[in-house]
Amino acid sequence: MAIPTAVTDHTRAVVTAGAPRLDRAARRDARRHRIRMQGGRRIGSHVLLLILALYFVIPIWWLFVASTKSTGGLFSSPAFWFDDPAQFFTNLAGLFEHQGGIYWRWLANSFLYAFVSGLGATVVAVLAGYGFAKYHFRGRGFVFGMILGSVMVPLTALVIPQFMLLSQYGLVNTGWAVILPSLLNPFGVYLMRVYTQDTVPDELLEAARIDGAGEWRTFTRIVLPLLRPAIVTVLLLSIVGTWNNFFLPLAMLTNPDTLPVTVGLNRWLALSNAGAGGEQVWNLITSGAFISVLPLLLSFLLLQRYWQGGLTLGSVK
Repeated sequence: MAIPTAVTDHTRAVVTAGAPRLDRAARRDARRHRIRMQGGRRIGSHVLLLILALYFVIPIWWLFVASTKSTGGLFSSPAFWFDDPAQFFTNLAGLFEHQGGIYWRWLANSFLYAFVSGLGATVVAVLAGYGFAKYHFRGRGFVFGMILGSVMVPLTALVIPQFMLLSQYGLVNTGWAVILPSLLNPFGVYLMRVYTQDTVPDELLEAARIDGAGEWRTFTRIVLPLLRPAIVTVLLLSIVGTWNNFFLPLAMLTNPDTLPVTVGLNRWLALSNAGAGGEQVWNLITSGAFISVLPLLLSFLLLQRYWQGGLTLGSVK
């Protein structure tokens, strides 16, 4: 039996009118599902960031708490809570007076080695990175590959050859034995080259040369302001690397007056581990370690925006 045309037209009209409502419902359900998925991922990422933050903050918190305890309190009181907050100032007074106040000398040595090495390594990295990025010369790829490959070489593996080399020139047991090996930062050279390639266009350099600017004036007046975030990044990384370096000054320096704070505190630690035959200065060691990390924390907090910009902008093509 044939279906009347009016009936089929009515059915088609009903289906067509209902289609937008079905489409809206489907889109609404998809949007709700997407929101739930994004909410789940957001919660998961927040939990992961919280775990990472605790992982990095807990050692600093323990160091701060330990610096407020006496030697006995370090082994008897709760590990992650204060014993006697007033003991912090007593520890500081003992730290700066112990062995004639040699901790001041160690702290000054660390500042000297870190900032001289950091500035020198930054200058070398900026000049080398700019040269590799903007100048074409024979063997450029091979030399840069050698520098990049040296990133994979552990620094501790180079200490003994460096000791043998520097001993021939009478530089062992001097500050130069720590500064000179720290002047080359292969990762800094790589970072400066990548950042220069993405930040300094060749057309800008050509325009400066056409206007009569020399190479040095172009570099100082045009290139350096553009490289400021990367320069701060390399400077921070170089300073932190030299400040935290332990094995190099341990092998190169024996005179107590030339030691950095890391090796100096290790000497006190060795004396404290000697038992009854050594002086127990655990409270001074923890207080000295806490004071030694404060300059690095302040540097990162004050220069954080430059540091983040230098790490991200130079890595995006």
